[in-house]
Amino acid sequence: MEITSLTTYLVAITLLTLTPGVDTMLVIRNSARGGWRDGAVSSLGICSGLFIHATISAVGISVILLQAAWAYSALKLAGAGYLVWLGYCSWRKVIKKGTFAIANTETCRGNDFKFGRSLREGLLSNVLNPKTAVFYMAFLPQFINPAHSALAQSLFLAGLHFIIAMIWQCLLALMVKQAKKWLQRPRVSKVFDGVTGTVMIALGLRVAAEG
Repeated sequence: MEITSLTTYLVAITLLTLTPGVDTMLVIRNSARGGWRDGAVSSLGICSGLFIHATISAVGISVILLQAAWAYSALKLAGAGYLVWLGYCSWRKVIKKGTFAIANTETCRGNDFKFGRSLREGLLSNVLNPKTAVFYMAFLPQFINPAHSALAQSLFLAGLHFIIAMIWQCLLALMVKQAKKWLQRPRVSKVFDGVTGTVMIALGLRVAAEG
């Protein structure tokens, strides 16, 4: 790949990463729930999903998804449903009395970290996101040299995206960590869960409503 093309890709993918969206909300939500590790592992799951999108794009399954309306609709609805579910989980914490009422107990924010759950949530959030799938289908081929392996090049480009996204999302997790004590306040925690839950549900409904 030429230096000019690589630079263009890095600029575009960095801007995409910095743009607030589902990934940003999930990292912030999980960092507030289980601390920096929760956010970092969620980011690992999110970024790992990029390699799946890159592989699908390289082997040509993207053509099937773009041309078969039912396949794209199924992916879109699955992703929308998952976002709504995450939002519901946040609201369920708000509804339950005393969930985060005592900040100095073992169940306070920062101690509710489960590696498998964080990784799974991040991976599913990314893999089931139709916007990420379509972006990779339409964007990556512009930087693929047909004279070389499409799969190897796609995975390389996804690797660059992985590094940039991990750095940014881990920084987000650290910023949330700095506000940990403030987020542990009962009223603040409930408002935070309510806001993130509402945003997640709204994002899910918007994805489902888009044509």
